[in-house]
Amino acid sequence: MEVKTAHRTLRLAALVAVVAVALLLSGCSLSQRKVLTGITEDQFSNGIEPYFNVGGITYQIQESRALNAFGSDVEYFAGIKDAQNIPPGDFWYGVFLWAKNQSNQTLTTADHFILTDSAGNSYKPITLNPNVNQFAWTATPLQKGDIEPNADSVMATDSPGGGVVLFELPNSVYQNRPLTLHIYAQGATKAASVSLDL
Repeated sequence: MEVKTAHRTLRLAALVAVVAVALLLSGCSLSQRKVLTGITEDQFSNGIEPYFNVGGITYQIQESRALNAFGSDVEYFAGIKDAQNIPPGDFWYGVFLWAKNQSNQTLTTADHFILTDSAGNSYKPITLNPNVNQFAWTATPLQKGDIEPNADSVMATDSPGGGVVLFELPNSVYQNRPLTLHIYAQGATKAASVSLDL
């Protein structure tokens, strides 16, 4: 009888230890994201990550993918002449960004981006006119706690939920993955970098 009780006590102690470690680890993963003070635990638990900081602004890649200028993606090409006539060895690639000002001062979101592949090739985005293209990512002043795109905007309610940074890329990038997006804060010479899906 004493042996059974001892076994139960040991099993209970082991279970408590496992639960305690799990709670400790899950707490650490959130608490160590000190730069993300405006993002809620619910957002983390629902998989809305990863986030990365550029200056005092927190960014998230909502989506990154090849775009079809002939089909359902045509709205992202507003203002681009002959978007359907790029060279046969090229394709359109969109990076959809979301941002939140986590600082205590008004800051302007980034407008300087460079995309690189693993072979060291660099690509600059196509300039989009926000007066013509309502999905174009643009440098926008954000006050403390403000987000871009604004929650009431077409960009925010569209399925990617972000403003598009558009690239024309050669098919060779498929052999030179991964792609890396470099984002420069206003006036900065050093970029923050994030790896992208392709």
